[in-house]
Amino acid sequence: MVQRADINNVLSEMRNLRSQMMQNQRIEQDQSVRGRIDGPREVQQTQEVPSFSEMLGKAVNNVNELQSQTGELRTAYEMGDPNVDITRVMIAAQKSSVSFEALTQVRNRVVKAYEDIMNMPI
Repeated sequence: MVQRADINNVLSEMRNLRSQMMQNQRIEQDQSVRGRIDGPREVQQTQEVPSFSEMLGKAVNNVNELQSQTGELRTAYEMGDPNVDITRVMIAAQKSSVSFEALTQVRNRVVKAYEDIMNMPI
């Protein structure tokens, strides 16, 4: 014989749980609002932002790494390595090509900005 819980009891328990959750959420929201209004302001920690030259250096190193990996994959494929298939080689070649083009565009924009600054009248 299967024991069945009365559906009304189950529904009332669910309603009680939901009301308790809602009450707890209201209390947490009230405390967070009070803490923001009444409490002392927290000092935000400053995050160290890398300089432009560091970011550019990382980008150049990343492009160089992608191109060297592509070269290694091409060589392995040409040597007949069974673990390297043509799709991996082509995807790596496209990644390195796109990253090189992006780096070239960034370099061109930096050079153009430098030229614009140098041509400004003082």
